[in-house]
Amino acid sequence: MTPSHRRKFWTVLIVLAGMAGCMFVAGQWAWRHSLYDESDSVQRQLALYGQTLGQRIDRYRTLPEVLALDVQLYEALSRPRSPAQVEQLNLRLERANGASQSSTLTLINREGLAVAASNWRSATSNVGVDYSFRPYVQQALAQGSGSFYGIGVTTGEPGYFLSQAIRNDQGEPLGLVVIKIALQELEREWLQTEDIVLASDAHGVVFLASQDAWRYRLLEPLTEAERRELAATRQYSDQPLRPLDYRVDDHMDNGGRLVRMQTADLPGLPGRLLWQTQPLPGTPWQLHLVHATHSSVADSRWAAAAGGGGWLALALLVLFVRQRQRLAHLRQRSRQELETVLQQHAQELRTAQDGIVQAAQQADTGLSRSLEHLPQGVVIIDADLNLAAWNSRYVQLFRYPSDLMQVGRPIADLLRHNARRGLLGPGPVDDSVERRLSHLRSGLPHLHESAKDDGTVLEIRGTPLPEGGFVTSYADITSYKNAARELRSLADALEQRVADRTRDLDAARHEAEQANRYKTRFVAAAVHDLLQPLNAARMFSSLLRSHLHDEAGRHAADSIDGALAAQDAILNSLLDISRMESGQLEVRIHDVALGPLLQVLAHNFGVLAESQGLALRCVATRQVVRTDENLLRRILQNFVSNAIRYSRRGRIVVGCRRVGNGHLRIEVHDQGPGIPEALQREIFEEFRRLDEGRADDRGAGLGLAIVERLGRLLGHPIGLRSQLGRGSVFWVQVPLGDPAALQQQTAPPATAQQAPEDAPLHGSSAWVIEDDGPTCAATKALLERWGCQVALAGGATEALGQARPGQAPQLVLLDVHLGGGQHGPDVYTELCQRWCQAPAVILVTAERDATLRRQAAERGWGFLAKPVRAPALRALMSQTLLRLRER
Repeated sequence: MTPSHRRKFWTVLIVLAGMAGCMFVAGQWAWRHSLYDESDSVQRQLALYGQTLGQRIDRYRTLPEVLALDVQLYEALSRPRSPAQVEQLNLRLERANGASQSSTLTLINREGLAVAASNWRSATSNVGVDYSFRPYVQQALAQGSGSFYGIGVTTGEPGYFLSQAIRNDQGEPLGLVVIKIALQELEREWLQTEDIVLASDAHGVVFLASQDAWRYRLLEPLTEAERRELAATRQYSDQPLRPLDYRVDDHMDNGGRLVRMQTADLPGLPGRLLWQTQPLPGTPWQLHLVHATHSSVADSRWAAAAGGGGWLALALLVLFVRQRQRLAHLRQRSRQELETVLQQHAQELRTAQDGIVQAAQQADTGLSRSLEHLPQGVVIIDADLNLAAWNSRYVQLFRYPSDLMQVGRPIADLLRHNARRGLLGPGPVDDSVERRLSHLRSGLPHLHESAKDDGTVLEIRGTPLPEGGFVTSYADITSYKNAARELRSLADALEQRVADRTRDLDAARHEAEQANRYKTRFVAAAVHDLLQPLNAARMFSSLLRSHLHDEAGRHAADSIDGALAAQDAILNSLLDISRMESGQLEVRIHDVALGPLLQVLAHNFGVLAESQGLALRCVATRQVVRTDENLLRRILQNFVSNAIRYSRRGRIVVGCRRVGNGHLRIEVHDQGPGIPEALQREIFEEFRRLDEGRADDRGAGLGLAIVERLGRLLGHPIGLRSQLGRGSVFWVQVPLGDPAALQQQTAPPATAQQAPEDAPLHGSSAWVIEDDGPTCAATKALLERWGCQVALAGGATEALGQARPGQAPQLVLLDVHLGGGQHGPDVYTELCQRWCQAPAVILVTAERDATLRRQAAERGWGFLAKPVRAPALRALMSQTLLRLRER
């Protein structure tokens, strides 16, 4: 095996061995992890089955105690009864049994003989049967009460017997009353699960099972004493008790076992099974649940596949990197070899040239023996430019005829011979010969390369001799040129591949950026168009509530408004995500006092938390942080609203703690259900939400996605830690600010006494300039209900047509995009020219651009984002009109 094949063999072997090892480790880890999860689930399920069984028994447990106090039953055991009295006694037990819906009720005397029974009408009546051998009879007479599970002696039906002694005034037992509880209904309920549910007694006999083949099986061998006891009490009558053969493969920390069934007559249960056991309180019984581990096996296989795929991807990445390194190494080595060859060749040429000059000085005339050892072709001419000496290699390179090679022949004859054969290049023969003779006469050294027609490349080096004349060597460098050409081609090919890869990556990146820009523009446009009808719907919803006088109608109107508000929140979240992805969200980093921000948070969410039965507390702080106040508030609002949504009890605490150098972590603690570790990264993705929230307030799954993007935009790390059943902690880490640089915020001027509701709106005049018809109609109706006079509610064309000098309204509700390419502020400027007045303006638009909001503030205009809430519109209009009156 060659070294190359051996290296490939070991590479493939290492990759396959590593993949197999990763698959084994990942599969085993996933198997154990999934198995423990399944075991915990099985334990909870088994606890529910035990609770159901215990509740069913407890339902009848007090009935024998109550019947033991019955006077009629007491008298029946105290003295002999006539047949009529016995019949009355049977009827009483029958009625009591019908009311309790138990299996049978039986009255037994102290000798163990059944005196009366609720099933006295049936052929398998208990009346007259001797039950003295039954443990529940013996226990009741000796201890006052008893219990026993077994198959009925007369009915042949299994059940659970509860007995209570009936005593005389001296405390002596006169007999007992027994209730038999049928538990077959539980077995039918157990059939709804794919698992095997079993109940076994103190002897390890399975007496209840979700499948018939498992009933009356022995979980462990019976001793001889236990067999005699079962035979004496006839607990399971003539039922054969067959062993249940299984092999325990492993024991788990939580009490579970991994077993393999070895009983041939049981339904097929392939592979290993999870066997969980739990005692039933108040009884000597144990409940068992046998669960197939198909899910864990599937998880193990998927994890093994993922582990193998991950190893294979890593191996391919390593091989790719190694290949790139090998190519780079080959390229570097090729360059080094080329440089070495060039240096060696230059050295050889210098050595050869020195030898040629020395040989030329010592050469004889004609074919010189001192030049024959040289690998180059050499020719020597004297000061008169006549041929003086040469070697055979020179004759071979140019294939001169023998009669031409004579001592004293002018070198011009040899040059003319070569020129006629085209070896001196194109052009007239005489010009080529004369040009070379002139160069020889100049006595200057020269070095150049010449390619012959057969592909041979010669390096020609000429050196003048000290006493006059010239020596010229001709070295064949064809192999060197070919090697250099191949190395250059390899380098060009590698560089071209790198350039192609770079160009493809640039093209892919450009396409991705362009697609992202298209998506951002589409989302913004779509949200803008959706907000228009939603704004009209919220206006009509606000108007609708004032026309409803019954509570049911108002509740329906509130539900509609709530649904519209939820839709508004979803669209606003989508718009925020679009603005963040397109880089249009303005960020203003400055020093912010954290205490007032948390106080506002507690005030805004305190009532909501209290309405849900929760306590919200924000720990006071004097810290100053460096951040964007509005964006940080949005992050904390999302954290608190999620805590309220997913917490059903307890309290929510918002506080701060220092971490590292110069950083503060703001944490929101809740006592909700907790978040599984596997979902703690997914909940920060769009439209991902947990199912444990309130049914009427699930959210759209965009809040934490916006939080994650805002954190990246601000450079604030976002994180959480959670524990199932204990709650969660969401946090954001912000840098500390400089308290000295924080500008003192001046207290707002005292406002005038609040006027009565809608007082500024009564009698005021307003225009609604909007291109959406339903929104115009809804806004006009709402303003007129508030007492405003709305002379116009329409588009830009209608407004320009009705504008007259001196007839401007007090207030203009203006949209930004009015259709037909018209811009709201530009239309307002033209209206002011026609009115010769400049009324107050409130911009009502679906555009949420921070630049537009800032421009409105600079011009003294109000600003409301669609969809508009009626209370917000009324408050802003009242505030604007009051400012106008104060001027």
